[in-house]
Amino acid sequence: MVCFSDLPKLRKAADSKREQFRRYLEKSGVLDTLTKVLVALYEEPEKPNSALDFLKHHLGAATPENPEIELLRLELAEMKEKYEAIVEENKKLKAKLAQYEPPQEEKRAE
Repeated sequence: MVCFSDLPKLRKAADSKREQFRRYLEKSGVLDTLTKVLVALYEEPEKPNSALDFLKHHLGAATPENPEIELLRLELAEMKEKYEAIVEENKKLKAKLAQYEPPQEEKRAE
């Protein structure tokens, strides 16, 4: 049987367990990740029909990354930049070439 005089001790024990669990969540990055996902949901201009699906999707995407995946992402970003630069250079070269070549109709007439 619990006595009223024991209530403060029980409350302190529960608070201590709660605090230990909070520190565990904080140390392992759970609180930070949850906060980021909730902020993303808050900042979403059009709220999704299912907030739970939004959380599941974004929490799944928030798992720690394999270093190889991160390297591939960086490489992909570099390749996209190079691709855009080459496309731009190609446009410029085509425009330059067009200045020196007669139009296609004139070539056929020859």
